[in-house]
Amino acid sequence: MSNNQQSECKFKSKIGGQALIEGIMMRGIDLSAMACRLPDGTIDVETWKIRNGKSAPWYLKTPFIRGCFNFVISLVDGMKCTMKSAEKQMTDEDEEDEELSPFEEWLSKTRPYKWLEAKLEGENGKSVMNTVMIVVCVIVMAISICAFKFFPALLSGLLGKLGAPDWSKTIAEGVIKIALLVGYMWLISNMKEIHTTFKYHGAEHKTIACYEAGLELTVENVRKQTRFHPRCGTSFIFLVVLLSIAIGMFLPWDNVFARFGLQLLMLPVEASIGYELIKLAGRCDNIFTKIISAPGLWLQHITTCEPDDPQIEVAIAALKPCIPEDKNDDQW
Repeated sequence: MSNNQQSECKFKSKIGGQALIEGIMMRGIDLSAMACRLPDGTIDVETWKIRNGKSAPWYLKTPFIRGCFNFVISLVDGMKCTMKSAEKQMTDEDEEDEELSPFEEWLSKTRPYKWLEAKLEGENGKSVMNTVMIVVCVIVMAISICAFKFFPALLSGLLGKLGAPDWSKTIAEGVIKIALLVGYMWLISNMKEIHTTFKYHGAEHKTIACYEAGLELTVENVRKQTRFHPRCGTSFIFLVVLLSIAIGMFLPWDNVFARFGLQLLMLPVEASIGYELIKLAGRCDNIFTKIISAPGLWLQHITTCEPDDPQIEVAIAALKPCIPEDKNDDQW
């Protein structure tokens, strides 16, 4: 069998994941799982059913429409799992010894806080928490959009006062966007907690690579795998940024605020195309997919780190429940 034939026959899984606080969440065909290393050293695993594959609604399956919806769902689910993983790191002693700051003491006495606390303790606590998470995600997305859309356009627009042509402003805008993204990733990677999370990110990729290679899911086998994967959220973000730069070449510079508005309108288009490209990179291995995967794989040198064996154990525990009985159901 030739190398090309081997490449075409290589198993490509649909399972994806996300690193959490001392844990990993995996999303499979019809089941998701979250595994966390508890303070006592044990591994806690939770599983839940998801609407995916054939059971998913049309807007989660239709090409160039599913991208935006799946991105928002992944963002909300990831935020919920991250908060849940953080709660699992709290012990009874931590909760007893935790002292409130003056601001927290004042906040706990306010009427909105008491109302929210009562709602969370009631029967509708789960739905209220989901609403809060959606609001938080919207706020985070709004801040991110302003940082990666308006700020670069504003700075690049200043070149117009120096008589610079539009193409140079577009190049400057693109350079600023990439610098902001890479700089932000590099800065947070130096934080101890984030560095640990990036180790779990590496363990997630290695475990999926081991599964795709058809090897038994053991620490020894997983340890030998690569920590870089083309179908990664990091690659998706980088692709969206690159697409925004390409589309920005055709947007006018007459007014910075008008340009920002047009960029917002094009964001769903960028996310949709980026999502389809990531799915293509996940199931195909050719020159085109290698080219579109290269920037994201390069950025993964920052957003993933070589994991320790205990982190690999957590990744294996998260992946195993998501593997379907019929492996063909997981084939691209």
